[in-house]
Amino acid sequence: MPASQPLRRMLREPPKFSRAIQKILKTARVARLATSDAGSRPHIVPVCFAFDGKLIYTAVDQKPKRVPRERLARLQNIRAVPRVAFLLDQYDEDWTKLWYILIFGKAKLVPDSAREERAWAMRKLQAKYPQYARGMLPTDAPIIRITPERIISWGEI
Repeated sequence: MPASQPLRRMLREPPKFSRAIQKILKTARVARLATSDAGSRPHIVPVCFAFDGKLIYTAVDQKPKRVPRERLARLQNIRAVPRVAFLLDQYDEDWTKLWYILIFGKAKLVPDSAREERAWAMRKLQAKYPQYARGMLPTDAPIIRITPERIISWGEI
């Protein structure tokens, strides 16, 4: 059964971010990136990220890793299954202050040939994180672009 015209249009349009969610996405320091492999096994890691108003960028920086970066599960998983979840949340002992933002989307490794986009993402990440500006983010770092498709939020945002 074909989808109705408004439904088809809704499915293709990027989600609308409220001002409150945009503010959190621009100022939050860490989020969790969830991926899954071809066998549907989940993997989640905390990440630094930058939001440009539409897209989310995160990169593999020079913090110590257990495996070489080309073997990192998040990169292998994104190549195999580009669907991801991206979670920001706040916990407080006062449960009236709890909130979360869960973004579902598609992730893609930004290729080296996309020089302008890579430079844009690097500038955004370096502007947000002084550690990146001081060299913790090499110019050849793998950069992940997340295109949000759906947003769920809960709590006082």
